[in-house]
Amino acid sequence: MSNPSLILRNLRHLSRPCPSFRPGNHSSFISLRFKSTSTSPPTAPPSTKPSSDVTPSPIHTNAHPFMRKFQSSTSTPLGASFSTSTSSKSSRSSVDNAIGAIAGKSSTTRSSPIIAAASAADASLSRHLDSLKSPKASTNQEHHHHEHDASCGCGDASSHPKLHLFSEDVVGSVDAQSLPPISDEARRFTEKLLGQNKAWAIKKEQDRPGFFAKLEKQQNPQVLWIGCSDSRVPANQIVNLDPGEIFVHRNIANVVTHTDMNLLSVLEYAVDVLKVRHIIICGHYGCGGVAASLTQKQFGIIDNWLRNIKDLYTIHRKKFDTLPAGGKEQQDLLTELNVIQSALNVCHTSIIQKAWSRGAELSVHGWCYRLSDGVIRNLGLCVEGPGNVEDVYHVIDEVKSAPRN
Repeated sequence: MSNPSLILRNLRHLSRPCPSFRPGNHSSFISLRFKSTSTSPPTAPPSTKPSSDVTPSPIHTNAHPFMRKFQSSTSTPLGASFSTSTSSKSSRSSVDNAIGAIAGKSSTTRSSPIIAAASAADASLSRHLDSLKSPKASTNQEHHHHEHDASCGCGDASSHPKLHLFSEDVVGSVDAQSLPPISDEARRFTEKLLGQNKAWAIKKEQDRPGFFAKLEKQQNPQVLWIGCSDSRVPANQIVNLDPGEIFVHRNIANVVTHTDMNLLSVLEYAVDVLKVRHIIICGHYGCGGVAASLTQKQFGIIDNWLRNIKDLYTIHRKKFDTLPAGGKEQQDLLTELNVIQSALNVCHTSIIQKAWSRGAELSVHGWCYRLSDGVIRNLGLCVEGPGNVEDVYHVIDEVKSAPRN
């Protein structure tokens, strides 16, 4: 829960006129105004009827649990809460109204899918906490799950009486009219995948009792996998590793660049927090991203991403000129070069260089997966320390100078 006094101080700060305000230069200053939820009317109540020429925003002040504290009885769109004011008094009044909202004064809200989902999440959490406090409630909830599993064909309820895998369906506690409509196709798809998930979880727990309880308490992978987003190359399955044994990052054509904050964040977490021992960059033959890089066609935003692979083609142009243009040989060569360059780019990052400088045992591998037979080919690239990386990428700790007397 946020500190009300801190919120109060920030809101009052926002309500002050800009120090550079001078009469004649500006006719007004911007202030943040929240609709009042107080039962007492403000000094000069604004009109609650929205302007006809203003398009209401689909985002409301009550869309977020915190913003629900500032909601109004008319569910005014968030965009209408920002206005100009020529008087600091009215701005201070809006701050006081916001303080009243923080104090928890009651207000009504208009039903919407977002509100229904937020309310359902709150209700689900409350029921879960109540079940932890009440053994009787927990027993009733367990009985409810067994009846549901038996009725939906997920297995005999008596065959796994101590299996606590499935939480109560949140949607079941929400008024159906508050949720957006769902087509029959989408409903069948959802039921199919969720049913398969339950069947998988039950079988996994039956084959290896306590598997999920152990998995929940730890994440200790030894491998960071950087692969392609292609659905035919699932990291865990093709190396036969269980959940929790491999940390995965995937993108189009398994490209590693020094400006990809998503990848760098994953890399830093894997190396500095999870302490992985191996980083595998795995491409695959028949990659659509690599094939697109050999053409002059435009595909959209992805063209900028594939420019990294096109650069490789330009650098090694002489090698490609000896192969049939646009053929499988060129695609396979570019796939392998892309893996090698991405692996070297991983080694060049300050994250890996710092890990090696402090003595971390860390290896970077380059592999390629064949869709035709499911076999991974080792490209022979394995970098285990800074000795195989150009000196310019090395990180040297600066020597601290002795303090002056």
